[in-house]
Amino acid sequence: MSIDLSAFTPLTALAGGALIGLAAVLLLLFNGRIAGISGIVAVLLPPRPQRGAWRLAFVLGLLAAPWLYQWFAPLPAAASPAAWPLLVPAGLLVGFGTRLGSGCTSGHGVCGLSRLSLRSLVATLVFMATGFATVFLVRHVL
Repeated sequence: MSIDLSAFTPLTALAGGALIGLAAVLLLLFNGRIAGISGIVAVLLPPRPQRGAWRLAFVLGLLAAPWLYQWFAPLPAAASPAAWPLLVPAGLLVGFGTRLGSGCTSGHGVCGLSRLSLRSLVATLVFMATGFATVFLVRHVL
């Protein structure tokens, strides 16, 4: 797998980051909630489903975003070097890790760091170190 740096578009990356930041600020400002995806989704599912139309609207917005995006630009081709039998347990492990770490990269990395949370700083450093180690192991050891 390789990354085509010539296809990197800084303006769309900047716009995407600004929209994520704006959404996080607006949710905190108008609803007093942190935009951590794992926390929002976790309380929608059993065993402890809670009411909150804002949670459902947030998740539906995440799901609708690619559909809306394709009105303005073609969607990039989705491809994965891994097969489905590997992706399913990987996704479950990510879900387990977000519960274990009391949040995901959006909650800790975007919202927590902007609030100067020490817990979020530690969590984000662990996320990054684990990612670096995984890439090193997969590309250079295995």
